[in-house]
Amino acid sequence: MIHFVGAGPGAPDLITVRGKNLIERCDQLIYAGSLVNPELLDFAKKDCRIHDSAPLTLEDVMELFVEGEKDGLLTVRLHTGDPSIYGAVREQMDGLAARSIPFDVTPGVSAFCGAAAALKAEYTLPDVSQTLIISRVSGRTATPPGEDLAALAAHGASMALFLSASLTDTARQKLLEGGLPPETPAALVYKATWPEQRIVRGTVGGLPEMRQALGTDKTALILAGRFLGDEYGRSKLYDPSFEHGYRGKRTI
Repeated sequence: MIHFVGAGPGAPDLITVRGKNLIERCDQLIYAGSLVNPELLDFAKKDCRIHDSAPLTLEDVMELFVEGEKDGLLTVRLHTGDPSIYGAVREQMDGLAARSIPFDVTPGVSAFCGAAAALKAEYTLPDVSQTLIISRVSGRTATPPGEDLAALAAHGASMALFLSASLTDTARQKLLEGGLPPETPAALVYKATWPEQRIVRGTVGGLPEMRQALGTDKTALILAGRFLGDEYGRSKLYDPSFEHGYRGKRTI
């Protein structure tokens, strides 16, 4: 049995209880070594077969899956954050299905959640944004037609950009082209929830300078939108003048 497990954004205590239990039980652990916090490996048994997938190809990983199944092993494939977001898991799952090898998925806390927590921010503020767009700048992996960053920015929604910190010049160009004012708040969050977490705040117009201040373009998220500003509307959920199925309208 293969278990795809989301490792969470970095801090080892932010993995789910289910994910931790699977790591403790597994006989083989294949982890994304360039991204997953190595402290999570401490949860594994002493005799667990541990493989760093960073230097491996898809074919190499599939071979480990197949060998593990032949040996009757319980295998955990540990991915950073949540496997469903830039996890490159679909091709692995399809390969397992083609070989009739059973698998399941344990979700994890994504880096965009960890980044919001680090910033003490809320993506969905009344009168500001009720939509979060998760995307990336088109680079070596191109975005499909219709998902150009400028077109997405035109919605004015909150934005979390993965795999884009090395392309802040392009990100700025596209976000401005899409209609975001240069003074739109932005932030770069490096290794959210890790001990070495760093945050640089600024504006969309200053993204390249923010990257220079951050000092790295690896494992950092770009967040942009008015949700990082100071103005927003009060939530109806806790407004005394708003009536819903659990609370009647109140007057103040």
